[in-house]
Amino acid sequence: MAEDLVLDTAIRDWVLIPLSVVMVLIGVLRYFVSKLMRSSQTPDAKIVKEGQVILRARNLRTGANFIPSKAFRARKVYYCNEEKGLLFVPKGQAQNPQAQMFSDPNMAMDMMKKNLSMIIPQTLTFAWVNFFFSGFVAAKIPFPLTQRFRSMLQNGIDLSTVDVSYVSSRSWYFLNLFGLRGLFSLILGEENAVDDTQRMMQMGGFGFDPSKGLSAEKDNLDITQHEWALPNFEQRAEAVLKKLIN
Repeated sequence: MAEDLVLDTAIRDWVLIPLSVVMVLIGVLRYFVSKLMRSSQTPDAKIVKEGQVILRARNLRTGANFIPSKAFRARKVYYCNEEKGLLFVPKGQAQNPQAQMFSDPNMAMDMMKKNLSMIIPQTLTFAWVNFFFSGFVAAKIPFPLTQRFRSMLQNGIDLSTVDVSYVSSRSWYFLNLFGLRGLFSLILGEENAVDDTQRMMQMGGFGFDPSKGLSAEKDNLDITQHEWALPNFEQRAEAVLKKLIN
């Protein structure tokens, strides 16, 4: 049977609150450091043009039923033609994002700066938490949990008799590391929020491949079925009004 613990208020004052404050301050500081290390690059005109083509084709798919069938077929041929279509990418012209990164030293340097701005603060912070706060039970979650959450919430505590709802200091560090995006969006803005989960996912990537986006949008546009909505607009409006009246 799990034991109930009485948490000392000193743990709240000297472990829980300082750890949370330090994680927020490190996240804000890391944002400004990465902003200073960021180099200004002129965007590639070809990549920008291909991105705008993808947006226009996506808008065509979204509003396909609000234009006549003849107009939709003409636009579909304009985008999906196998010879001169804007979305058609010949096999020999497909770009390799890995080769593009290694051919451009600035892109490789920017990626290395982003990874270092994430790895170094996390390593130092984890070493600080592991040295000073290892073994503390920092908080308790106010609702019951199953045993599957024990490894996630009680990292660093090897006691099976402790209830799963208690959170260790090391687990509190990881919860703050991956759960502060909402707070950072309020402090720094939605577009500037620091999201470590997205950065970890991007560490394995080597850039955006526009040819794949063009091919995917071409396939989506090819299978789009046109059904003009305007001829039946009066009947649909009448049915909606009858539902509202009744």
